[in-house]
Amino acid sequence: MPVGSAREILRRLHDVMAARSPAQAKLDEVVRVIAEGLGSDVASIYLRRDGVLELRATRGLKQEAVHVTRLAVGEGLVGTIAETKAPLSLAEAREHPRFAYRPETGEERFHSFAGVPIVHREAAIGVLCVQHVRPRTYDDVEIEVLQTVAMVLAELIAAAGLVDQSAAPPRPVETGPVRLDGLRLVDGIARGVAVFHQPRLPIERRVADDVAIEHARIERALATLRAQIDQMVSRAEFAGPGDHDEILETYRMFALDEGWVRRIHTAIEGGLTAEAAIDSVAQAQRIRLEASRDPYLRERIHDLEDLSNRLIRILAGRADTAAALGLSQESILIARNLGPAELLEYDRRYLKGVALEEGSLTAHVTIIARAMGVPMLGRIRNLRERVSEGDPLILDATAGALHVRPSPALLKAFAAQKAALARREAEFRALRGLPAETRDGVRIALYVNAGLRSDLDALEATGAEGIGLFRTEFQFLVSATLPRLGRQVELYRSVLEAAGERPVVFRTVDIGGDKAVPYLGDRDGGEENPAMGWRALRLSLERRGLLAAQARALLLAAAGRELRLMFPMITEPWEFLEARAVVEEARRRLEARGRPLPQKILYGAMLEVPALADLLDELLPRIDFLSIGTNDLTQFLMAADRGNPKVAARYDWLSRGVLRYLARVVAAADQAGVPVTVCGEMGGRTLEALALAAIGVRRLSITPAAVGPVKAMLRSVTLAPIAERVAQWLDTPGCQLREALRAEAERQGARL
Repeated sequence: MPVGSAREILRRLHDVMAARSPAQAKLDEVVRVIAEGLGSDVASIYLRRDGVLELRATRGLKQEAVHVTRLAVGEGLVGTIAETKAPLSLAEAREHPRFAYRPETGEERFHSFAGVPIVHREAAIGVLCVQHVRPRTYDDVEIEVLQTVAMVLAELIAAAGLVDQSAAPPRPVETGPVRLDGLRLVDGIARGVAVFHQPRLPIERRVADDVAIEHARIERALATLRAQIDQMVSRAEFAGPGDHDEILETYRMFALDEGWVRRIHTAIEGGLTAEAAIDSVAQAQRIRLEASRDPYLRERIHDLEDLSNRLIRILAGRADTAAALGLSQESILIARNLGPAELLEYDRRYLKGVALEEGSLTAHVTIIARAMGVPMLGRIRNLRERVSEGDPLILDATAGALHVRPSPALLKAFAAQKAALARREAEFRALRGLPAETRDGVRIALYVNAGLRSDLDALEATGAEGIGLFRTEFQFLVSATLPRLGRQVELYRSVLEAAGERPVVFRTVDIGGDKAVPYLGDRDGGEENPAMGWRALRLSLERRGLLAAQARALLLAAAGRELRLMFPMITEPWEFLEARAVVEEARRRLEARGRPLPQKILYGAMLEVPALADLLDELLPRIDFLSIGTNDLTQFLMAADRGNPKVAARYDWLSRGVLRYLARVVAAADQAGVPVTVCGEMGGRTLEALALAAIGVRRLSITPAAVGPVKAMLRSVTLAPIAERVAQWLDTPGCQLREALRAEAERQGARL
């Protein structure tokens, strides 16, 4: 389909819909224009009516099928397109498992099929499809032309009043208190009024009058967009070292992406205005990225939509996001999603929290919010339909809840909770300089887990004894390309400098599986069980250049210091030995070039795979320290995905099976003289930390927020009698250890 033909179709469609003729006559003319323009044997439009898809116009099928053929959403090929809001193209339609034959259409002689959704205000209001007698494959250009036509058609159909209101969920009328549940992204509680982040501006004009003018408009807008991003990157408060610099650099790379800009210009050549071209490209990208099994690519949807929204606002000469208009009171921001740059534009004095319909733990905006200390809740269904501008809100991200129009009792409880948190934080601060030591003199070393430079402030704030786990993969996940050596060295050196004399354990990069990055590619096309797949050290040993490059960066950053290096997800001792050999080879090469090196290197292993426990007799003599990653380990031991609510109850750190397993590992390491640290979430919960201390664990690496509560708990108990009771319970069949331990701790007056 030549670009000129696409432009001609759009021009003719505009003329048809602008004519003074009945709606049905317009639709009949539209399918004729599309069939002729695309050279198809059939062109059909299905529109939603009373919740089902009705054939409203066709060129090529039998006319008596119009208003007669009806398909439910999800039924047949047309229903599938409406359900998924994604294009579908088939060389042989009948081979598709959802093919549904309707004899009244006379479509039995047509073989190939291509269809796209007609989307209006994020709802599928219909389907545009074409068919050919002969089997044929539709190329990407043809599908993009169909998508462009469907996008313009959606606006024309809406203007003609043909949109079925059942296509979009009705807005519930609610005035009383409501609790909305969501995904905890950044912990914290906040109170404020609902402020809507300005959504995408409506596009009033979609068909271009003069293509040359539209090309010039988009180039001027792109120049402005890039200048805005450059200014944001260089702003004083964000110019220093921090995790946001990697994110904003990646964001800038998207803005400079030649492929994105080229696709916009191609859409303009097809006859769209600059705004409509941006929208068309954004829709196509969203469909492609949502279909990807790569989590990194799916997360980039939000960055690309952020750029598209910003570009459309520049073209419209309007910067009327809530950030640009300014916040005047304590506010909770409401949005479907946000790009990282958009969040950074808000006034931190008044921005108290963020609530999103989408969002994820690895999204750039989540990382930025965490660095800013802004509580954030995501995955809240129908958020924008159930909250009104100005509604009073309480955001309890830690509990995964957004309270809309809270009752007086809830407001009072929130105030009490804030006051109690303030008192507890004051108490924990008072313990900062004291050891985590039980009443009977058992000392437990408390370290913090980190992965962001913004986490390093917690060392001083909590009085932790060091960093027991620094996750190095974050820098790899936020970057669009493999992080340069200099950037890695800068990060690792800043971590060591912040720690001072306190130890830091660097875990080599744990990517792959559900933490995919685009620049390494996907050799196998995705995995059914990514947590147990090709990730962490398995991937690093396959891509030895990646591990060698990280080893060089760590060695250079730790020059003159002690370097503690840990390898993740070891299954057998030979993996540890091969990984250590890669690091030692990097050390020898740097030494030969006269580069300064660490004074000492300590090598550790992370026990996450259950099978490694039966090989500790071979591994322990070869390592300097052992870390237990209880998150994955427990998941593997109990065959329970903690993210699956149906089996979440089986994911219990205080089950006898888990604790007996851990006790054996700790005993073996103690006998070999190898220090053991537990660095999963288990150690950050007070009752679980008490159980770990009872079975002999003397080092915990936990979240910064958990240091105070765990230290206060340890200082409130006498460990010896608890350890004796735990040993008995582990040998008692049927013992409910969690309940028994809690009762014993409460009997002692422990601060749980």
